Amino acid sequence: MSRKIIITGATGLIGRELCRKLHVEGDEVTVFTREIQKGKKILPYINNFIEFDYNKPDMWKNELQGKDAIIHLAGANIFGKRWTNSYKRAIMESRKAATKNLIDSIGEISNKPKIFISSSAVGYYGDKGDEVITEESPSGTDFLSSVCRSWEYEAMQVKRFGVRRVSIRTGIVLSSKEGALKKMILPFKLFAGGSIGNGDQWFPWIHIEDIINVYLFALNNEVAGALNGTSPNPVRMREFAKTLGKVLHRPSFFTVPEFALKLAVGEGAQSILSSLRVIPQKLIENSFQFKYENLEAALNFECAKVH
Repeated sequence: MSRKIIITGATGLIGRELCRKLHVEGDEVTVFTREIQKGKKILPYINNFIEFDYNKPDMWKNELQGKDAIIHLAGANIFGKRWTNSYKRAIMESRKAATKNLIDSIGEISNKPKIFISSSAVGYYGDKGDEVITEESPSGTDFLSSVCRSWEYEAMQVKRFGVRRVSIRTGIVLSSKEGALKKMILPFKLFAGGSIGNGDQWFPWIHIEDIINVYLFALNNEVAGALNGTSPNPVRMREFAKTLGKVLHRPSFFTVPEFALKLAVGEGAQSILSSLRVIPQKLIENSFQFKYENLEAALNFECAKVH
């Protein structure tokens, strides 16, 4: 049976793939976006686009009526720019205010959605060294942790209206199209690849197909609360770099020193270098089937697309 689903942040990596999958499955997708023309270009098969200024809920509030689900992915790109004070405000505000206004608007409509799925990030936990992290682990104390806490707090308020809430704490998504992997492939191809930092930090990766299936799992099953969207097999950064080098038939003995990263991206370097040994405990307990549990298989599949 076709469902009516709203997606914010649909033009990002996860949003694009999720829209495609839901469309193929026959669901009716409505995209909330700041740039409708850009949305139509990226998602030509989607028919419904609504202008989404999160500070002006009166413009879009009535569109929430009668929808089965809202999947909220929108937010300023966390590592899109250097973390100046103004950009940190944009990172926080674009998540906190947008989520709050969506939830408040759900409270004001009569025909409410059954589920609200919100993006979050493993940055919620902060740097935990070698500690094994599950959904029960406490939040960290750095800036990104505070962003994720605020983000999830606002999403949690939807429970007041009898709506199921899931916050997906996403790891590093492996895709050759966009994100961390795409940026790492080029230096390896130029024989200059290797670890970021000292290589000891845990790297909480997940393949793009698996994170899309995590969202579908949240949509289709009665799970609630936080879900870790990561592979069950995190690796240390050194092992990640070594495996990527092996797949690309390149050495991996170069490193990006911590000081160089801090010069390049400022305070954001702290989060990039965080050690996060995250385990998707709730997905494992709910018998979620990962397509790519093995890092080498995931990298082989993605890197084959760029050869």
